[in-house]
Amino acid sequence: MKINEIFFSIQGESSYAGLPCAFVRLTGCNLRCGYCDTKHAYEEGREQTAEQVIDAVSRFPTKLVEVTGGEPLLQEETLSLVTAFAERGYKVLIETNGTVSLRGIDARATVVMDIKCPGSGMSGRMLWDNVDLLRPHDEVKFVLTDRDDYDWASGIIEERKLVGKHIVHLSPAYSVLDPRLLASWILEDGLDARLQLQLHKYVWPDVERGV
Repeated sequence: MKINEIFFSIQGESSYAGLPCAFVRLTGCNLRCGYCDTKHAYEEGREQTAEQVIDAVSRFPTKLVEVTGGEPLLQEETLSLVTAFAERGYKVLIETNGTVSLRGIDARATVVMDIKCPGSGMSGRMLWDNVDLLRPHDEVKFVLTDRDDYDWASGIIEERKLVGKHIVHLSPAYSVLDPRLLASWILEDGLDARLQLQLHKYVWPDVERGV
């Protein structure tokens, strides 16, 4: 499989935010979101075996690992890598953009699925069947650029009855939407969703890789 980077940092997103975590970033993405912060993962990377990836991660003092991208599910080897980590006692998170089928993912892994809002420019690419494939322990994330995105996300949350089924995160696109605005909208509506800030960007605001 083609790997962009493997690193050890603080988990910045999801319900696991704040915890030490190993990250395996795979190369390649089928989307081009307007606010993308990992463009270096579009093409850059080198081929590694699952054994090499696991060996690199095993050197970090954690049993939490996130498989991310790009879009990690574009590479068919990802599913076996996730299973290999789970069999070694790792808690595995999979960060996916929701446009590739979730079928076949190891039941022990936690999917964090990004539902693309119109402000990303990619909402038309969503594979909506994936919502029905989410398990109760999986999580959903919306990255918002403005009020229109918030209203759209709120509609999807209600239409798909996501609250009560999954942890739902609303994240302001970094340096695009003021998190104070998003917080005020959530409070005004009493929306049962979590305000999610990308913690790593506040700890390391000028670092793009390895965090």
